[in-house]
Amino acid sequence: MRRLRLERGTRRSEVRRGRRPSRALASVAAATVVALAASGCVTVHGETAVVPGATPEEASAALAGFVTAFNRADKANDPALDAGQVTGALGAINQAGLKSKSVTRPEGNPDHEPLELRDPRFLVPRKAGWPRWFVADTDSNRDDGTKQADNRWLVAFVKNGPEQPWKAAHLVILGRDEVPGFAEEEGDEVAVAAGSDAVAVAPGELSERYAAYLKDGGTSPFAAGAHTTEWRERRARTASRPGVATQWIDRAADSGDFAPLALATEDGGALVFFASRHFERQTTAKGYRPKVGPELKALMKGEIVNTVTKEWVSSQVVLVKPAGTAKDAVVFAGRLQGVVAVEGS
Repeated sequence: MRRLRLERGTRRSEVRRGRRPSRALASVAAATVVALAASGCVTVHGETAVVPGATPEEASAALAGFVTAFNRADKANDPALDAGQVTGALGAINQAGLKSKSVTRPEGNPDHEPLELRDPRFLVPRKAGWPRWFVADTDSNRDDGTKQADNRWLVAFVKNGPEQPWKAAHLVILGRDEVPGFAEEEGDEVAVAAGSDAVAVAPGELSERYAAYLKDGGTSPFAAGAHTTEWRERRARTASRPGVATQWIDRAADSGDFAPLALATEDGGALVFFASRHFERQTTAKGYRPKVGPELKALMKGEIVNTVTKEWVSSQVVLVKPAGTAKDAVVFAGRLQGVVAVEGS
């Protein structure tokens, strides 16, 4: 069995793109409290000081803990085994998927292959107070020997207080060449505030505007593609079929651990993780019932008479261009989604 392998390093400046770490991090040490030394004084929690969101040791331990828990849960098909390591959009998708598998394959996952996230580069913005967050830009064994061998797995972690654990809130898979260069201040990455006017669309507006676009279309800041124009076109084609009508409702998901996370890029824009919720309702003609497979039945409440409603959570990452950009201001780089609830009626 292949074990978790994390490349080793010391300072965050040694784990930038193109530079391999050189000295050992504390690989699975307990998360350490952030300490900022200045003029002989130490700020233990840093609620008011602007400090890096995580130390290299904390970031390394958080990534290792996530992978270890993920593998245990995936092997056993048991959501309880990694519930304490995930949150937000990724957590909702992960927990629902495992809950479904715990019903359909309660004996465990015979196809389990241990996940390895290697060669980590930690993107850690400075900020005051809580929550704090960082992104682990990693290589994965899931791409070994495939055409996607150059993919990078970006996992965004959040922490809500000094005594709270780090939890993974978003995951996106990008090609190595799709990962942008990031702006820095004093050697650290730069967070873009939810209400920032430095970019074409404030990160805090993305979820609401995306939901509105999927509902109504029209002029929008979103570039054409699989997650925008093509998704709306596919819905239009399948809305009415013989014996089945489908409706959709799209809603923002932008509070708590679903809040957007944004890093400034070298071109003056931002890479933004944000979430959304999508409801799909299928209604059949009298005498027929919507078809639901065993994976969805495992999540279902109620009994299907002629209607089934599926709730999806979606985690997406976009590149937002600098303020003043009029066309294609928001470009989707990737999206991860999953059904989290099913209701029959």
